[in-house]
Amino acid sequence: MGSLDFAWYYYLGGLLLAIYFAKWFFDPLRAIPTVGGPSLPLLSYLGSARWIRHGRDMLQEGYDKYHGSAFKVAMLDQWLVVISGSKLIEDVGKRPDHELSFHEAAGEFVQTKYTVGHEAHHDPYHVNVVREKLTRNLSAILPEIMDELTAAVHENIPAEEDEWLGVDVMGAALQIVARASNRVFVGLPTCRFQRLANYSASLTEGPYIPSGHNRKYLDLAIGVTSDVNRDRTTISMFPSFMKPFIGRIFGSSARNMRRAIPILKPMMDERRRMMEKYGDDWPDKPNDMIQWVMDEGLSRNNTDEEMVQRVLLVNFAAIHTSSNSITHAIYHLAERPEYLISLREEIEPIIQEEGWTKNAISRMWKLDSFIRESQRLNGINTVSLMRKAQQDVALCDGTLIPRGTLMVAAAHSLHHDDSVYADADVFDPWRFSRQREREGEAKKHQYVNTSVDYIPFGHGKHACPGRFFAANELKAMLAYIALNFDMKLDGDGRRPENIYWGPTVIPSPDARVLFRKRQASTRGRVA
Repeated sequence: MGSLDFAWYYYLGGLLLAIYFAKWFFDPLRAIPTVGGPSLPLLSYLGSARWIRHGRDMLQEGYDKYHGSAFKVAMLDQWLVVISGSKLIEDVGKRPDHELSFHEAAGEFVQTKYTVGHEAHHDPYHVNVVREKLTRNLSAILPEIMDELTAAVHENIPAEEDEWLGVDVMGAALQIVARASNRVFVGLPTCRFQRLANYSASLTEGPYIPSGHNRKYLDLAIGVTSDVNRDRTTISMFPSFMKPFIGRIFGSSARNMRRAIPILKPMMDERRRMMEKYGDDWPDKPNDMIQWVMDEGLSRNNTDEEMVQRVLLVNFAAIHTSSNSITHAIYHLAERPEYLISLREEIEPIIQEEGWTKNAISRMWKLDSFIRESQRLNGINTVSLMRKAQQDVALCDGTLIPRGTLMVAAAHSLHHDDSVYADADVFDPWRFSRQREREGEAKKHQYVNTSVDYIPFGHGKHACPGRFFAANELKAMLAYIALNFDMKLDGDGRRPENIYWGPTVIPSPDARVLFRKRQASTRGRVA
């Protein structure tokens, strides 16, 4: 009788295994070629391990073999379909949300439902706040950004005129970008480093704040990216039915976001009181992100926690992407200090004429080209144009994308394709400003412009809504640094190599750039 019982277990195990293999055999994704490892069940995990360490090489292999079509690579929890070629990029960029959804893809990559919460995932109104409020107010808020940049740059690059100072650029960029961005997100004085003595009692209330904990707001704003990235990596290792449990038990993102509530709550309470007293408008009503979020959130009966989450999610999208981008650009500038001469020749007369205005920055074609070229050559990620299929979708080349599939475009490979960009592996700072000088192309090839050949910000209707804010902030920052400092690379003078981890591109965190403050006589009156 015992042996018969064991036989049933064997039969059941065999049946489950047969079902598993049958599901794999009839999966439409089998028709899409695999790169980086086998596609057989279980053995595909070999490819997912390679993806973490050699993702860029896998993308290039697939791009070379299957250019103009699709291939797939294995991630820990699912397959990732990768497309290339202008026709497919244009096709995917135009697809409606009910077919291919950017929002659902972003939520899948970030695991938003489990790292932050269902409310932020299902009603991402902060994205529209960025698209509509932040972008439309760029001219009005630029003076605030410049005021904060001026202070933050000199505090984080405290170089003098008579000697060179080695600076950890990546660390300095994080602090500068965080302060400049949060001058617009939460305003003064919260955007600056301050000990939270006034809130010490509040910080020890509630189960999620340990006694004596005294984290500063900017620490939380900067740290939210690390928290989310760490949590999503952990959560992605588990099947879907376990993800809510894993997120609650092991996740730190939501807990650390809640630590910002007692910091922002006094400000929010005062603004709520003014809104109750005056309605939608009042004298000197703040024109910043937290107010725009409150305007939207209170109409939805959001809690303080839900609104604070939105502010920190905007930080998540803004700080590390912009700080990495400016670090890449500074590395290029420090490697070839002669580029400073051309940039200064462009920037100085414009600032003398107009000051630090949005229009003035828009006239700096070489500065714009420099940053766009740096973004092309390095990028934030090796992939872009992320989408999740909401139904079975046939692409323009006939490739069937099953419902639930994640897909991206091979951005790094595209941007390094010699058939698209001449000498694609070479940093050519004036590549795009030369193109803008051609007849009828003055408004093309700008940093914020996307195309089927330039997709760091994606392409189509879901191109990054924050790119206009990021572009003005980055150009203002690089222009100010170029006018106020000489710079060169430490060591052998060669630009440090990037680090590639999965799809993420990270500028070298260990490199130091030498800065020296320009003499006042050479800076004129523009800085």
